[in-house]
Amino acid sequence: MIHPIVKYGDPVLETPTKRVENFDADFQKLVEDMFESMYAASGVGLAAPQIGLGLRVTVIDVSNGKNPEAKLVCANPEIIHAEGEQREEEGCLSVPGFRAHVARPQYVTIRAHDVTGKEFEMRGEGLLARAFCHEIDHLNGVLFITHLSMLKRDMIKRKIRKLKKAGEW
Repeated sequence: MIHPIVKYGDPVLETPTKRVENFDADFQKLVEDMFESMYAASGVGLAAPQIGLGLRVTVIDVSNGKNPEAKLVCANPEIIHAEGEQREEEGCLSVPGFRAHVARPQYVTIRAHDVTGKEFEMRGEGLLARAFCHEIDHLNGVLFITHLSMLKRDMIKRKIRKLKKAGEW
């Protein structure tokens, strides 16, 4: 089932999430729905708050669905190591139409649980490292615009307010 993507302004996006405790059939169905929703929105990552759920889980696929082995489920993820720096353009399904350059680590190692609850560690580089940081930020109630200068962030917020007034947000 494809869930609608929650947009900036909804409090769920700025609220830290609760840990996943049950890795049951309902959780596995949620993960399937999250992948389906992410692909429908042409994203490379989707966190549960982006579909309105305050649960600490994200799905990532930097291959855009081209490589089934690239599909990652990260429940209760945490960054345990980060190094280097990359500065690339970033966007967000919850802040559609806005993109900006954000500094992120070049390499990130995370510890998380998979869809069955098994713990794993994984190192990501480049786009995958960026996706890990971006999605874990979502789980902590942080949006990518938080990493922008106050000027750029205020400009985006002002444009969003105008879109809301016009009924286009």
